[in-house]
Amino acid sequence: MRFRRSNFALFFGYLFLYFPLICIVIYSFNESRLVATWTRFSLKWYKALVSNPIILRATFTSIKVACFSATVSVILGTMAAIVITRFERFRGKTLFVGAITAPLVMPEVVTGLSLLMLFTGMEKIFGWPVGSGTTTITIAHITLTLSYVTMLVQARLQDLDKAIEEAALDLGASPLKVFFVITLPMISPAIILGWLLAFALSLDDVVIASFVAGPGATTLPMIVFSSLRFGISPEINALATILMAVLSVGVVIFAVWTYKKKV
Repeated sequence: MRFRRSNFALFFGYLFLYFPLICIVIYSFNESRLVATWTRFSLKWYKALVSNPIILRATFTSIKVACFSATVSVILGTMAAIVITRFERFRGKTLFVGAITAPLVMPEVVTGLSLLMLFTGMEKIFGWPVGSGTTTITIAHITLTLSYVTMLVQARLQDLDKAIEEAALDLGASPLKVFFVITLPMISPAIILGWLLAFALSLDDVVIASFVAGPGATTLPMIVFSSLRFGISPEINALATILMAVLSVGVVIFAVWTYKKKV
């Protein structure tokens, strides 16, 4: 009886999480422009999406910023995690850890406003960055996602057996070789997961991007958020379906790769 009740609760839990996504996929094939009114099956909005330069440009900007910010966050976050877990206590370590983890608890409105003031002051003093655009959005998203990657990689490093690395050092391997040959492959699942999480956070952000984006750079969440005033176009449903399909394939590939690596 307990087993059946747990399965029942699990089913409704998944239904609560994924039913809205299923509705988006279904209504992306709806011919009617009204989101909640079904008429008949059609690929009309997928064709309209291809011919909409505003949404396509915003999508390309969001993907480009997300890829670059996730990659930089993984590099810096891995380095920060190694410093936190592998180095002994040093002067300023508490401040360093606090600065890394601050974006986890800082409201995005405060982060966006502070970054806007920072970029404005830097432009006046150093002449860079010139205006607000893709560069400022990317830097802001790196600031947002760096802490998440650091926490994931740090947790993985803390679970590793240091005796493996110490044995390699005793056998004559250099610290750099130990990192690339032993440590990096062992923490690679956490690094990949951190990259996917950073990519999703960057792709989803609208608050910080609204502060630091200029007129020449508009992300997809900003387009979606601004369209709420006039009603969401079914083209957004079609785009969301495509993004969910691509991201789902990536998650499945990562899960299969992780499972095969464990086996």
